[in-house]
Amino acid sequence: MAKNNVESDSNAINIIGVGTEITGDINTNGDIRIDGFLSGNIVTEGKLVVGETGKIKGEVNCKNSEVLGMIEGKIMVRELVTLKSSARIYGDIVTQKLSIEPGSLFTGNCNMNEDAVANVKSEKQSAGQGFSKDKGKESKGKSSDPGKPEQGKSEPGKPA
Repeated sequence: MAKNNVESDSNAINIIGVGTEITGDINTNGDIRIDGFLSGNIVTEGKLVVGETGKIKGEVNCKNSEVLGMIEGKIMVRELVTLKSSARIYGDIVTQKLSIEPGSLFTGNCNMNEDAVANVKSEKQSAGQGFSKDKGKESKGKSSDPGKPEQGKSEPGKPA
């Protein structure tokens, strides 16, 4: 019985509602709709819908996307990007297919060649590996060198 719940999770629809603000990255297997604000990157195996009140400041990587709101950042979509008339995009788009309704705003570059779309698939796979529970430990090691803090504690000619 629990097995059925796990299977349905991959088809789950996630919603970030109006008035909700999230800072951080989102990684999901299901579809997601954003009507609030996301400051961070999003990776999904499914469809991303950015509602009219939705705003994303970060990179997007998904299978399909429908945008009615605003995205500031690179958009990498494996299949179809649809920009509705209220959409505002400030960044580059890499996709296989692009649909733009009159009235939408798109400031950036668009790459639709097959090599670029193939790279989206490989970037998604490597981006998915970056989402681990040990991510905090990883960044800790990068930000400080074990030898430097001890040397930096006292400078020559100054008391420790």
